[in-house]
Amino acid sequence: SSLGDSAFVLSEAFFDFRKQCLATENWLNKYDENGMQVWVEVPAANKKNHVPKVHKIKCKMTIKDVSAATMYDVIHDGQYRKTWDPAMHESFDIARLSNNADVGYYSWVCPNPIKKRDVVTLRSWQKIDDEYIIINFSVKHPKYPPTKKLVRAVSMLTGYFIKPTGPNSCTFIYLSQADPKGSLPKWVVNRASTRLAPRVMRCVHKAGRDYPEWKKQNSPDQKPWLYPEQNKLPMMDPAELSIQRADSLENVDESSKLDAEDSEDSS
Repeated sequence: SSLGDSAFVLSEAFFDFRKQCLATENWLNKYDENGMQVWVEVPAANKKNHVPKVHKIKCKMTIKDVSAATMYDVIHDGQYRKTWDPAMHESFDIARLSNNADVGYYSWVCPNPIKKRDVVTLRSWQKIDDEYIIINFSVKHPKYPPTKKLVRAVSMLTGYFIKPTGPNSCTFIYLSQADPKGSLPKWVVNRASTRLAPRVMRCVHKAGRDYPEWKKQNSPDQKPWLYPEQNKLPMMDPAELSIQRADSLENVDESSKLDAEDSEDSS
């Protein structure tokens, strides 16, 4: 499953991602307040009370005070992300594949006592008409194999769909379809949709409000996602990458881990 024909793979992925962002069937609402909604996908009926391996979550925010173009910049700007992303542990770009695709590494902190996760993903972006879309999915990179310290997770298809509703307002959708690799306890899955996702969305909204000021002080003219000629990353042939399948990675059983917050409360 090498990415030889990456253009075809990507056009399919963009199409599929946009369709899922706009779909309403099979999504169960878990949170709805202050212009923010979170849904999880209703899995097909299956045996007993089995938590599905793939976690699908969709968050939608109605933003009334930041433009779509600014939110798009915020998601792209890796330097800025270090200042606002509450979950990030480490993040860096590895190489570029084309004018609108690169490959990068991202690791994040999970609720205590669950181990940190990391991913190596191919990321691609496009603006068609007035819609901005950024997607990513997991790939295998020969120089960045899984390590013992972190659990290598898999993004099947994750990303952002941003559409203006006015000159300084937009609809902002985050959708993630991922396999965290491991049996996670129910409380982690539930907390992700009802507490963690809304918190991250509030952080990204605030990041959007603060970005123009921050960017003035930090390489204001550097936006390689808009101006590919500014991109100094080494080029890489997509054929050197292959899609990371979830079943080829080790599963970690953390299903019996108790919520550190709950055990603190009870002590």
